[in-house]
Amino acid sequence: MNLDLRCYLVTSGSGYDTINAAAEAARAGAGIIQVRGKDLSTAELFSLTCAVADSVHTTNPQTRVVVNDRVDVVLAARDAGVPVHGVHLGQDDLPATNARAVLGTEAIVGLSAGSLELVRQADTHREAIDYLGVGPFRPTPTKGTGRQPLGLASYPQIVEATRLPIVAIGGISLDDVEELARTGIAGVALVRAIMDAEQPGDVVAEVLARMQHT
Repeated sequence: MNLDLRCYLVTSGSGYDTINAAAEAARAGAGIIQVRGKDLSTAELFSLTCAVADSVHTTNPQTRVVVNDRVDVVLAARDAGVPVHGVHLGQDDLPATNARAVLGTEAIVGLSAGSLELVRQADTHREAIDYLGVGPFRPTPTKGTGRQPLGLASYPQIVEATRLPIVAIGGISLDDVEELARTGIAGVALVRAIMDAEQPGDVVAEVLARMQHT
């Protein structure tokens, strides 16, 4: 699967601003948008997923939409005809091999792997996984993993440990993008840097430019 992972948006919030930021990110060329709502009910996450996916598809049909954790929400959205393309799983979610079996060969299946050991474990199931999200790069309030930040120096070894593309995540700012790109990663995942921006599309465009200038 030819995925554009260079600029990967993870959403926050659940209102109009969230939907609008996702659409603007897609318009500017974000390759993947992950709908994330840890504090939302299933019904609320389903509603948000549908709204984001429809808005993104209208703005840029090339942008792929995945749902954090919830294979059931992906299935329900697809059954409703909503353009949702897959799921991003954590280590405590449905195993990637089972998610692949349920969602089919055309779906996107991403997996969080926050250490070199987990990256190596994931590589043994790479036929079921499209990419790995690896972090945190630095401490971040968005997602408290309890793990030590990986820092820049960890990523070259992580990239070498797998044939799966690596997306760095966790407290990444625009100033980090060029250095991270030089480690061989496929892209960066951003939350606050895009979601809190007055012009989300401008941030996406700058990320894409910096990923190319390495």
